[in-house]
Amino acid sequence: MKKSDGGSSTTGRFIGPGEPVDIAVIVVTYRSAAHIERLIPSLRREAGTHRMRVVVADNDSPDGTLEVARAHRDVVAMPTGGNLGYAGGINVAMAAVGDADAILVLNPDMVVVPGAIAAMRARLSQPGVGIVVPTILDGEGARTRSLRREPSVMRSVGDAVFGGRFHRRPGVFAETVLRSAEYTTAHRVDWATGAALLISRETAGAVGDWDERYFLYSEETDYFRRAREAGYAAWFEPTAVVRHSEGGSGVSVDLDRLLAVNRIRYYAKHHGRFATTTFLGVAVLNHLVRSADPGHRAILRTVATPHSWSALPRASRTPAPRVAREAEGTPA
Repeated sequence: MKKSDGGSSTTGRFIGPGEPVDIAVIVVTYRSAAHIERLIPSLRREAGTHRMRVVVADNDSPDGTLEVARAHRDVVAMPTGGNLGYAGGINVAMAAVGDADAILVLNPDMVVVPGAIAAMRARLSQPGVGIVVPTILDGEGARTRSLRREPSVMRSVGDAVFGGRFHRRPGVFAETVLRSAEYTTAHRVDWATGAALLISRETAGAVGDWDERYFLYSEETDYFRRAREAGYAAWFEPTAVVRHSEGGSGVSVDLDRLLAVNRIRYYAKHHGRFATTTFLGVAVLNHLVRSADPGHRAILRTVATPHSWSALPRASRTPAPRVAREAEGTPA
């Protein structure tokens, strides 16, 4: 495979380990070979203005993602040791971040629009701001509703009853921020989808590791909450723009089931038994009223039977080679 020269006269080079940087970019990959070949050039354009280190943590992709990343000689590319999920991949990558003022976590199926990082850094420099999230455009160039409010029973009831309709309903009845006007000005948010977020080094140190029990989905909800509890606010910066092709994590009924269950796991982590039981009941109702759809029926069966949750996708580590185990005296 041809090696990338790491830059040209019109793009910047990434900074290797051992040197201080303004931004350390973390990209957790799985089956992302085609995606990162679009992401990395967009980061190079930004590297002409900001000192950046790019760390790709690959979750045992079978499509050669790690080799594609390593072809860029100034990218720090590493295996995670299995398929550890999004949170687990971030935690592995954090070990290679080094001396960085801030950490930019990106899905691999992103393209960073010029000026986005500068706008996010400017917002992050404001007192009390610990996390900044950008405007996210979908593959058609339309703005996605990426902002969220803290999950609650009443918001779950509102979403169960109305779904994505009635965008002007009060926020107490909607977890997703639906009003278009709220995507035109900078403001404080509870949390946002984890596809793109800039985290100050101070915040990352205070919050600590991402919770790997979620594997995928709700890990960002939990991280934002812990940041708020540590005294760091999250802000939306509309002038920072990234493009999201979507689908980088894949689409399947199993992932939809995991999304629904992890919402309940998250709520249980931060609330008592009675409130969690109520939250679970609303989730059952949500999918019951939509059970004419096969996908909702599958989710309903899973949500209503907690003993089945252990069969959902979760972190898996690649076994050590047989020769290594035998060398250590461990039976193969």
